[in-house]
Amino acid sequence: MLYKPRLLPIDLIKMQSLNAWMNLTPTERKYYLNREKGFEGGSKFDKLTVKIESNCLILKDLLFELNNTEFQIDSTLIFQNTISLFDVKNYEGVAGTYMIK
Repeated sequence: MLYKPRLLPIDLIKMQSLNAWMNLTPTERKYYLNREKGFEGGSKFDKLTVKIESNCLILKDLLFELNNTEFQIDSTLIFQNTISLFDVKNYEGVAGTYMIK
């Protein structure tokens, strides 16, 4: 199995640093906590994909631009005849997924 690892987003690294040194505004704090929760949910999903024994390609946290609009796909699993896209949600610490085929 080949995969692109999930890296801590730069904006989350910046927010972690700012949070350690200053009081964030309520809007900044909400953004920071949502980004952190999203990264944690993606990481939990990654632990599930490690168990896949099929020959596949796993790409994580892909960012695309189409018609001047950016969008992100949390996880993409590519098998010989199937491509599955996953949008991972982390509500109250429980990771859930939506699969688009």
